[in-house]
Amino acid sequence: MFKRAAPTFVQDKIQKMKEQKGTILVTGGSGLVGARLLPRLINAGFDCRALMRGKKEAPPGTMVVEGDLLDPASLAKAVKEASAIIHLAAVFRSPDTDLIWKSNLEGTRNLIAAAKAHAPDARFIFASTSHVYNINNPHPGREDDEVTPQHAYPASKVAAENELRGSGLNWSILRFPFVYGDGDGHLDTLPQHVAAAKFHPAMRMSTIHHHDIYTAISMALDGIMDNHIVNIADEAPTSLYELLQLAGNTMESSSEPLVNPWYLHSDSSLARSLGFQPVIRTVYQAAQEHLL
Repeated sequence: MFKRAAPTFVQDKIQKMKEQKGTILVTGGSGLVGARLLPRLINAGFDCRALMRGKKEAPPGTMVVEGDLLDPASLAKAVKEASAIIHLAAVFRSPDTDLIWKSNLEGTRNLIAAAKAHAPDARFIFASTSHVYNINNPHPGREDDEVTPQHAYPASKVAAENELRGSGLNWSILRFPFVYGDGDGHLDTLPQHVAAAKFHPAMRMSTIHHHDIYTAISMALDGIMDNHIVNIADEAPTSLYELLQLAGNTMESSSEPLVNPWYLHSDSSLARSLGFQPVIRTVYQAAQEHLL
């Protein structure tokens, strides 16, 4: 019979593994993406630290550091001795454009300054968005396309990307499309946004499951995406008509010509060339495997 390993031996092994991987700081750890990414990082053996405002709770196994991206003095403790920083925190759907710009640009500037002062060797991974691509793009959005977004959220993200690219830090920028899965309810909110924007039902949108945000982040943590802007998406951009059906809703059909057919559709060829392969390849796979 095999003897069960002593608890202290197992704990020591886990601790050594964490020390080898280093400490990761995650911002936005209680948000849509962060709350689902942190448990995966912890289960993979990473030593995770989460920057949190107030008394927000983090997943078990996370060390919480209270602070605010808009309070520079509170960031030193959060970034100190971090081997990597995953910056997810952002303000997205808000009518307050000043808040969007302040949080997404000024907050990122403050985090960059803290990293340069207290963790200059840290790998800085920035979560951006495929919304940066122009509405009238003549092809799926590519990383080398000129981007001049008009809305506050993507415009503030582009400005923050530029700050990071000029920072001198070791950076990578991952542009995510529509994120869904793990019971986050995001698909359920899609009908109201589609209706408000008056999108055509045939418009296809790139998507990514939370599982494959972890897939991409893991690659970035290994340095594979250093100094790259990379579109991250699954293998099958899906029409809004189909996505709403999957969410249990209906959308009025139309045979009218589709204007700006490439908006919300990102080209993920670069990610594939770097070795990225989504585990959840399509929204339909997620539905079949009960991962929505």
